Amino acid sequence: MLKIQKYAAIDIGSNAVRLLISNIIEQGDAPVVFKKNSLVRVPIRLGADVFLKGEISEYNQERMLDTMKAFSLLIKSHGVVRYKACATSAMREASNSSSLIKKILKTSGISIDVIEGEEEATIIAATDLQSFIDPDKTYLYVDVGGGSTEFSVIHNGDKKISKSFKIGTVRLLNDIVKNETWLELEQWIKGNTSQYDKIELIGSGGNINKIFKISGKTIGKPLTYFYLTSYYKMLQNYSYEERITELNLNQDRADVIIPATRIYLSAMKWSGAKDIYVPKIGLSDGIIKSMYFETVSSVTV
Repeated sequence: MLKIQKYAAIDIGSNAVRLLISNIIEQGDAPVVFKKNSLVRVPIRLGADVFLKGEISEYNQERMLDTMKAFSLLIKSHGVVRYKACATSAMREASNSSSLIKKILKTSGISIDVIEGEEEATIIAATDLQSFIDPDKTYLYVDVGGGSTEFSVIHNGDKKISKSFKIGTVRLLNDIVKNETWLELEQWIKGNTSQYDKIELIGSGGNINKIFKISGKTIGKPLTYFYLTSYYKMLQNYSYEERITELNLNQDRADVIIPATRIYLSAMKWSGAKDIYVPKIGLSDGIIKSMYFETVSSVTV
C-alpha cells in the first residue's frame, strides 16, 4: 500500500536560511523514497553580523522573523506532518540568539534547535550516501557552510570520524579565520586520511553544487582536482560585479564561491584526493532522514 507524507527541514545557516519540503514515499517492503518537493532559500547572511560584531543586527532579526513566518505558512499549506528547524554556526555564536529564538517561536510558532558543530557533522554524514558511494572506497566528506565546515571520513561505507572546523565562506570573506585553524585542519585531514591508499572527496553545499551544475557533468561523475583548480583561477580573474554580470552568478553566490572553492581544494590537496563527487545533499536532507528514522525506530520499539 502506498503512503506519502511530507516532512520539512529548516536549515538556519550563516550564509542562507533554507526550507526543504520532502515527500516520504512508503510502499510495502520497498525501500522508503525521499523525494524533494520544494526548496526555498533566503540569503540572510547572519554570519556577517555575528562573526564581526557578536550579535544579529536588528535588520536581520526582522528578516529572520519575516522568513520564519513565511516558512510556517508554507509548512501549513503543504500539509507537512513533521518538521525540524536547526541553526548552526552563526546562531551558536550570537549573543542575542536565545532572545531571537523566543521571538520566532512567539510570532511564527517555529521552534529552533541550535546544534553544535559535531552534531551538525553527524547529521550531514548520516544522510543516506549509499546510492552515491562505492562501499569498497574511502571518502572524505566535506560540507562547506558560511560559518563552519564539517568533515567526515567514510571507509567501506562506515563513518569513521567527524569534526567541525570554524572555517566557512562568510568567515573567510571577512578575513577572520586564523592561520592556526587552517593548520589544525590540515593536520586533522592528513592524520585521518594518510592510512588509506586512495581517497576521494564528497562535496556538499550550495557553492560546489553550483560549480557542478556549471561543469555540465552528469550526476555520479566527479569533478577533477585539475578542473576545480582551473575554475578557481578563472573566478579570480573576474571582479565581483563581473561574476554577477558575465558568469551569471547570484549576488549572494558571487563572493562566497571563491572561499568555498579554496576549502574544497585544500581538502583535496591534504587528503591526496584527485576527484570530488557532488551528490547535492546537505544538512536539510540529513534532518529529514533523521526525523523519519527516529519515527520508524520509536514505532518499531
